[in-house]
Amino acid sequence: MTFARNQWYVAAYGREIEHELFARTILGEPLVFYRSEAGEVVALADRCVHRRYPLSESRLVGDTIVCGYHGFAYDKAGTCVAVPGQARIPRTARVPSYPVVEQDSFVWVWIGERDRADQALIPRAPWLADPAYTTVCGMEPLAARYELLVDNLMDLSHETYLHGGYIGTPEVANTPITTEVDEDNRIIYVSRHMADAACPPFYAKSTGIEGRITRWQDIEYHPPCLYLLHSRVAPVGVLPEADGSDPHGFHVEVVYAITPETEHSTHDFWAVARDFALDDRGVSDFLRDSNRTVVLQDVTALDVLERVIQAEPRGYRELSINIDTGGLAARRILKRMVAEADEPAKAPAT
Repeated sequence: MTFARNQWYVAAYGREIEHELFARTILGEPLVFYRSEAGEVVALADRCVHRRYPLSESRLVGDTIVCGYHGFAYDKAGTCVAVPGQARIPRTARVPSYPVVEQDSFVWVWIGERDRADQALIPRAPWLADPAYTTVCGMEPLAARYELLVDNLMDLSHETYLHGGYIGTPEVANTPITTEVDEDNRIIYVSRHMADAACPPFYAKSTGIEGRITRWQDIEYHPPCLYLLHSRVAPVGVLPEADGSDPHGFHVEVVYAITPETEHSTHDFWAVARDFALDDRGVSDFLRDSNRTVVLQDVTALDVLERVIQAEPRGYRELSINIDTGGLAARRILKRMVAEADEPAKAPAT
């Protein structure tokens, strides 16, 4: 499998991009980003047309990038506006520019065919920019293909074994899941509801709950990039009200943006938004440190798994079981998206 190119991907958090050059590779494409003087994010190919020098290693003059090797200058659209030693600018002197949208604290970029870049296709994670929630976030580089991170997140039973002492308890692995696939909208739902579970330190220390809990994990995956985990915890027996309100539950929205860097590396963006202890810096610090530890445990495991897969003989067949239904559905939809990326665009109706 390769990449589904005609899709939106998270390139950065908005706070990462300022009025200076910022490099990041997305889907194998080296890109340079910067925030213009008016505040908009610009994304260009990170390669001067003259001798391929990285524009990210150059300098920004106003809203113009001046190549640090021979001085070719490019505007926000990637058009060359100055060439050293001559007045005539070659017609082909331009670098590709990429559609960019800022939404829900993320900077989204479209790598595929420009005329297919519909902003309405970007999935939402509104909690990340909602004042009713407090968010901690980060990004970790993964030396493994992005499909392994998708598999990892779609099957949370691994929490019991890989993340014990943080978010894993025996009930996570022992509770059956339900899986639903919305084929039309390409959304996969995986749910695990635990009526009586041990409270892991991640929640005990952040919520103050003592004793056992009711714990819900409701996954909503929007291939290829956005993964949402709607997490609810409460003391055992405390359920939402009949009208749907849930004043006695604690809600955590865990968001992952899964962005391929190359065929064998991934940008693992993560965020944890909560609707309790909003102004408690101690809770924020604890959740940030704990979740980063969990993410790094995944990174370590998936980096190992990538090396195993690259070394294994051709034709090796893995075993899948009931807990893999969500991950298998994700693989199927991702494969379809990749195939569609290779199809020519449809002509507009007349």
